[in-house]
Amino acid sequence: MSRTALVTGGSRGIGAAVALRLAREGADVAITYARDGEAARDVVRKIEATGRRGLALRADAADAAACAEAVGLAAEGLGRLDVLVNNAGVGVLGPLDGLTLDEVDRVLAVNVRGVFLASQAAAGRMERGGRIVSIGSCVTQRVPGPGATLYAMSKSALTGLTKALARELGERGITANVVHPGPVDTAMNPADGPHADAQRAGTAVGRYGRPEEVAAMVAFLAGDEAAYVTGAEFSVDGGHAA
Repeated sequence: MSRTALVTGGSRGIGAAVALRLAREGADVAITYARDGEAARDVVRKIEATGRRGLALRADAADAAACAEAVGLAAEGLGRLDVLVNNAGVGVLGPLDGLTLDEVDRVLAVNVRGVFLASQAAAGRMERGGRIVSIGSCVTQRVPGPGATLYAMSKSALTGLTKALARELGERGITANVVHPGPVDTAMNPADGPHADAQRAGTAVGRYGRPEEVAAMVAFLAGDEAAYVTGAEFSVDGGHAA
């Protein structure tokens, strides 16, 4: 019996790479998207090209009701839910005194509340062997400069959530882990962007990562061989935290 997965924010970047990697490894995959339906449908077509089932669900992670609803729709559409990848996130960078309450509320709603609610809903549906993987950030381990207070705070919350989920769900054979990507070449943070040189210099290997490199780690944690790995943090950051 093949596994099933939901990847939030799976229409582009790291999320799309994760969805396709899981499909290539034999999973039926649902993805959520907030706005770009055509990009989401393109990912589904690529999933289906591997011979697996794909499903695109419109759901804004800032909408509390939509987070749990997307989990339910994925489980119903695919027959069950084995893997949840909490990838959807937003980044707001800027001086501390310039951050607005609306920005604080949205970042925490998407990066923290949305992850909690999706994990809560998924845990209620998963059977033994379930996997929850959340996408954090390298700035939770080392912040190389000013302007990342809000983003770093929101992503750091995932470490506490992950450790607590591991303890609460461990007896059911469900694991929870977090992956911290470094600078990764995506539309949100392109390797030729205005801040790319500084981010590249902050790594030990002197380059941006590829979404597929993050997806490889997520796929391992989502698989059978990672059954004894839980409550842990994994850096895929080119040595950013070294």
